Amino acid sequence: MTSGIVLSLNVGRAEPNPAKGVNETGIGKRPVDHAVTVRPPGPKTTGLHSGVVGDFIGDTKHHGGDDQAVYAYAIEDYAWWSAELGRDLPPALFGENLTTEGLDLYNAVLGDRWRVGDSVILETTFGRIPCATFQHRMGEPRWIKRFAASNRTGAYLRILQGGEIRPGDSIEVFERPDHGLTLSEAFDIYMHHPENLSRLLVADALPASTRTEIEKRIR
Repeated sequence: MTSGIVLSLNVGRAEPNPAKGVNETGIGKRPVDHAVTVRPPGPKTTGLHSGVVGDFIGDTKHHGGDDQAVYAYAIEDYAWWSAELGRDLPPALFGENLTTEGLDLYNAVLGDRWRVGDSVILETTFGRIPCATFQHRMGEPRWIKRFAASNRTGAYLRILQGGEIRPGDSIEVFERPDHGLTLSEAFDIYMHHPENLSRLLVADALPASTRTEIEKRIR
């Protein structure tokens, strides 16, 4: 198994959103230097939205909820994008809660379980589908298509055991499913290869809503 650290712990506040049909967004997250509490937020539209206490989510139809409680992005993938775009990309720019170092999120497996710090346990559920808010924040032409084509989606996670996370906390991948379906492969199939959608159904960690959607698409 692999291990890494929480390089940056990021929390968003409500800001105007000129890019979508919602008035506010929490994509503009900022690094914090103190511990934050994480807990399962409940259903996407009616629960507490973000799994990170104090973190704001504006578009509660498409973001947040138990299956997208925490979002992580690797500093190694930021380095890849920096080379592609020719500009520095600081942690939190993509709106992630956890900027990780030392974890290969591109090859992370759906259903990987992470132990973060002393008590928190997270489980990877799927990759991040880019939206208009993300494209506006980046200011890059055709950003949605470029991000999707890269399959470097980062990881959405559900919270299996809550607690406190601090900057610098260790992350241990302590359990990995045998099916071997990676986040990047699952995202690529979902977005670009519908003929292979049945492959995604091997992952028990797949969000129930995504599973239902895939089963409908297959039929």
